[in-house]
Parts: sequence; structure tokens; C-alpha cells
Amino acid sequence: FLALWPTVKALAEAERDDVMREWAGLGYYARARNLHACARVIAHECGGVFPDTLDQLLALPGIGDYTANAILAAAFNQPASVVDGNVERVITRMWRVQTEMPKAKPEIKRLAAKIADPANSCDYAQAIMDLGATVCSPKSPKCTKCPWSLTCKAFARGDMERYPLKAKKAPKPVRTGTAWLVRRADAIWLRRRADKGLLGGMMEVPSNGWADAETNGSAPFDGDWRPRGEVRHVFTHFELRLDVREAEALPGWEPEEGVWSSLDALGGEALPSVMRKVIALRS
Repeated sequence: FLALWPTVKALAEAERDDVMREWAGLGYYARARNLHACARVIAHECGGVFPDTLDQLLALPGIGDYTANAILAAAFNQPASVVDGNVERVITRMWRVQTEMPKAKPEIKRLAAKIADPANSCDYAQAIMDLGATVCSPKSPKCTKCPWSLTCKAFARGDMERYPLKAKKAPKPVRTGTAWLVRRADAIWLRRRADKGLLGGMMEVPSNGWADAETNGSAPFDGDWRPRGEVRHVFTHFELRLDVREAEALPGWEPEEGVWSSLDALGGEALPSVMRKVIALRS
């Protein structure tokens, strides 16, 4: 990725489709869209200079509280309190925070700000994140190597692994749909998903459904749709089950949107993992 676009300016000048193509398979596709949009704002509206204030950083596409504070600390050594998942674990153990996640986040942020070092923000931010990643680990934390063990309330009680407290997870809902795998000679019909929403801006084998109750929806055309099997894919908040149907395009039929992608070119398409599973079922 860095070899293709070594600078913010280079990324800003890239075609978004190329960026999405390189990101394919990594998930969290909104991050790729925001990364590209952010680069364009920096290059075209900020004169190529990255903002160095919290408000300016928060105004950039895709930059939230954690990222803005991380940039302030790591890039500019300005006073900031960086709170990622590793820091949350450190803080909840230090104070034995009794509120379950994610409701505990405001309390964690307040406690983390109390110990953030404004004079050495860059070193402190990276140190506390590393502490959580390498010493204050989720399982079997290395408390004897921790410089804060003497002031850690969870260590004093011996219940470190209990924190952070987490609410019981509800079972993931199952959504269903149908993927319509349309073939024409040595090509497959693909279309681009809407920018907003899940897998936004990525290419897909056209599908419908994805509802909470079973639904097949209507086929793109009346044809000999052969069942090719089921694809199951787990997203963060739900499990998707796609019934894959395949057919040859009828003579003269052309889709209203999308492109025909040759089988040889599929490796270069911006296809998310779930759609590559669908294509793997083709005859």
C-alpha cells in the first residue's frame, strides 16, 4: 500500500477504485473510503499540511476522538489522552472499574486523562498502548513486569483478568439473501454497492435480501437459475447466509448497472471476502 502511495499527496491523486481494490479482503471498508477522502482534504484544502489541533483533526473524514488524540500525541507531541482497546484494559484494571463495557467508556476516558503526561505526550501515548498490548494482556497479564503493578487495584485483589467487565453478548442475528451469479462466456456480472452502508463502494455479485427473515427476492431475469450452494459469512453484528444461484445471461440481455468482469480479471476487482466466497461456487 505504501509502495503504491508513499505520500498523502500520492494517495489523494489516486483513483478511489484503485484504493478500494488494494483494500479488498481487509474488511472495515469505510476506513478505506475515509482514508482516501481524508488525503484529498489534506492535499487540496489544507495545503498538504496535516492539522495540529483537535477540532481541525476531528473535522477530517474518518477521524474520531481516538485517532485525533493519537495524531496529536504521536505526530505533534501535544497534550492528548489516547484511549484504544489496550488502554481501556489498563485503566479498568488500575481502578477496577465496575461499569460494564461499553457504558464504561466515558469513565475510562476521564480516568485516563488524569494520568496522561502532557509534557511527554508522544512517549506516554505509545508507552501506555504498548503496555496494554504486551504486558497488560487480556489473558495471563505479566503483572510482575508491570511498572504500575504496585498501584493497580486489580493486581492487589488478584482479579486482573476480570477486567474490563463486559456485558453478555446477545447471539448474532442471522440475515439471508440470494446472490445472482450471472455468467456470459468467460465473464461475470458485477456491480458496485452504494457508498453508504455495509461494504460501501465495493464490488459485488448482485444480491438481494440480507433481511432478518428468509427472502429470495426476484432474479435479474427469467432464466435457468441453478443452485450453487450457500455462503455463510460472519460480520461484526450479524451472520449472513447467501443462497447462490447461477445462470447464463440470456441473449441480448444487458444489466442496467455494473460491469462484466472476465474471470482472469477477478483477482484485481475490489471484491470483499464474502463475494469471493460466492464466486468460488461458480460452475
